[in-house]
Amino acid sequence: MKKPLIILLIATKIQITYNQLNQMKIMNNYSVARRKLLQLGTIALGTTIATKATAFQTNSFQKQETIKETTIALDTLGENSTPEKVLEELLLGNQRFVENRPESRNQDYIRLQEVSKEQKPLVSIMSCADSRVPVEVIFDRGFGDLFVVRDAGNIATPEEIGSLEYGTYVLGSKLLMVIGHEKCGAVKAALEGKPLPGQMGSIIAAIQPAVNRANKEDSEKIYTDTIKENVRLQVKTLNSSPLLHDLVEQGKLKIVGAYYSLTTGQVSLVRNKNGEN
Repeated sequence: MKKPLIILLIATKIQITYNQLNQMKIMNNYSVARRKLLQLGTIALGTTIATKATAFQTNSFQKQETIKETTIALDTLGENSTPEKVLEELLLGNQRFVENRPESRNQDYIRLQEVSKEQKPLVSIMSCADSRVPVEVIFDRGFGDLFVVRDAGNIATPEEIGSLEYGTYVLGSKLLMVIGHEKCGAVKAALEGKPLPGQMGSIIAAIQPAVNRANKEDSEKIYTDTIKENVRLQVKTLNSSPLLHDLVEQGKLKIVGAYYSLTTGQVSLVRNKNGEN
């Protein structure tokens, strides 16, 4: 009776050992396969990351090169560019804005670094302080392109004139533009003629000569006509600066007036009564 029992126990033990060996073999194969899969996955992931990193570096380099090539920034027109060429380039930027195809030139971090050491804006602008007239945006420009002086009513006070003399005589701007705009609140206040508190009355006084010159025969157009007359008045005031006048006489500077439409975004030149800019 003992021998069959012993044989049975030995057979059972052998079976258990055999099963354990099979299980160990399966687990070992699984571990090997798993290690190989992980190795392949790591290689594939590493290759993907390397490829993407290379592509990112290439794209970044290409982007930087593109920015370098397209940073016309008015600055790259060169010191020998004529005021007329600068004006043409400026208006092309506004045309891009109006047609909703801005290139957003010089508005990135690279350009920020380029102009951090110095500025060479070829355009100086005197604009109304109205929040609806973001000068760099409407001309599709960015860092270092425009030297902008702003106040309510775009009036040429001694402080504004001094700032613009700096922008032209010192920094080298070849174009000085005075921009009035549709629905200017300062001009409207001047037309109404009501007394204003604080220092606001000085703004109205500076615009009053334009009110007097405006065509009052057409009541519907008197508002727009007065805005444009104010632009002409400020251009005349700027031309009376001996420093600015000398730059104009030497052909180094052009002073022009312009009108900005809040409705369309279009900037159009305001000509003198004789048809000249």
